[in-house]
Amino acid sequence: MAWAIDTCVLIDVLDDDPDHGRGSAALLSRKLEAGLVICPLTYVELAPAFNGSPALEEEFLAGVGVDWRQPWTWQDTAAAHRAWAAHVASRRARKAPKRPIADVLIGAFAMRFEGFVTRNAGDFRRIFPSLPIAEP
Repeated sequence: MAWAIDTCVLIDVLDDDPDHGRGSAALLSRKLEAGLVICPLTYVELAPAFNGSPALEEEFLAGVGVDWRQPWTWQDTAAAHRAWAAHVASRRARKAPKRPIADVLIGAFAMRFEGFVTRNAGDFRRIFPSLPIAEP
């Protein structure tokens, strides 16, 4: 089963980030056989890196071996709904830091795959404690 990939890991590879590029690329290479997917929100988040060109973005994703055409499902919506409600309750109780809704949606999408590749493991573990996470 495929691994969902966080936006930051793909940007590491795209930019050949001096601190994270090699580690991110190596981890994606190790997970490639299982399959790599991104959430539709990740596709959107990557748009500025390609000056809004879907053709350039899709060429990059295909070159890395990432499936960008996985649909958003009702299962994703239900998982995001539960996670966002719990996160906001924790925020109101001052037990959790602010998180963008995009992270909750991407994490919810990742829940139906084998796991999630991200450099922000702590952020996602707080919201999705049962989500297997691999870090570069």
